[in-house]
Amino acid sequence: MNRPEPTANSLSHYCRNALLLLVAAALGWGVAPRARAFTPADADAVFLGYNRAFYFTNRAGGFFHQTTEGGKTWFWDRAEELEMLLDTYERTTDPACLTMFSNVYNGFVADHGTKWGRNDFNDDIMWMVIACARANQLTGNTNFFKVAKSNFEMCFARAWSTNLGGGLWWKTTNRSKNACVNGPGAIAAFLLYRISGDPAYLQRSRAMFEWERNTLFDPQSGRICDNIDISGRISRKSFSYNQGTFIGAANFLGYTNEAVLAADFTRDHLCREGILPDYGQEGDAAGFNGICVRWLVKFMKDRGLQARYESWLQTNANQAWKNRRAGDNLSWSRWSWPTPAGTLYSWGCSSAVVILQVVPADGMDRHG
Repeated sequence: MNRPEPTANSLSHYCRNALLLLVAAALGWGVAPRARAFTPADADAVFLGYNRAFYFTNRAGGFFHQTTEGGKTWFWDRAEELEMLLDTYERTTDPACLTMFSNVYNGFVADHGTKWGRNDFNDDIMWMVIACARANQLTGNTNFFKVAKSNFEMCFARAWSTNLGGGLWWKTTNRSKNACVNGPGAIAAFLLYRISGDPAYLQRSRAMFEWERNTLFDPQSGRICDNIDISGRISRKSFSYNQGTFIGAANFLGYTNEAVLAADFTRDHLCREGILPDYGQEGDAAGFNGICVRWLVKFMKDRGLQARYESWLQTNANQAWKNRRAGDNLSWSRWSWPTPAGTLYSWGCSSAVVILQVVPADGMDRHG
């Protein structure tokens, strides 16, 4: 039976009076002045605004428009929008979010099938494996596990090699091995291990993570370098999503010191006045910060590091909410600046939704 899509009333039912006021002292890292504390109701509103602007259905299933003008998101950004729905479900426990997930998954299958080997980007496949594995954990639906397992196996078989000391190739052209596939690959394998209990997945997760740690991680600074090309040249460019997935895999596998270094680098070196990078809304980077925050928050909660990171993360969430667009509650990817009028991209707006779902609210609902 189909359940209704989330409404303001249904979501606020789960959020009202859910969190007490969290008072976090400034930790002296030079972060930007704090905006008004966001509330659970604000987290509801940004999610509902996003869905009003971008979510649609047809006979094949559910989808997200590419922009406020229309179109449709493609493969990896839609995988991350599926994760955004799971993030919202984990905060609210509203079953309508799972209905939306099923709808969008069906739309994804209508476009891409359940065998994803035609996609040359190995990282794209690992993002979708993570989404399906998480869905299995939350719903118990074995179909999500089966499709995650089969596509992980296909991708790992074609992407792993002993070249450059191990690791996964980014694309099937086998020209570079990148953080953006090895971090997600390690997370995907660990989730499959947790679901199945098969130690082979734990071994693969550890192999991918340790290759990334040994090859792309700077133990002095906590920087995750973007890639190493076939000639052995390392690009030292650092992006927030690579920091996040490294932290996520390190947390799962018990590499706490490395995760702390990577999280501190993100806070102290990637941020400007404490705010995560202002990536442009039209390219792949538009949704990087949501991925980063998702895994950093999980690490923070699992390891009891709220005193180290929570105030900084709440400052970012408050900034994203403060700079939303009046009228539709859309917040773009550049949280340091007010969201402009005109066309907005769903991928660029997704990070604001994610951060308000996963970071604990530091304000109480005004009606609570």
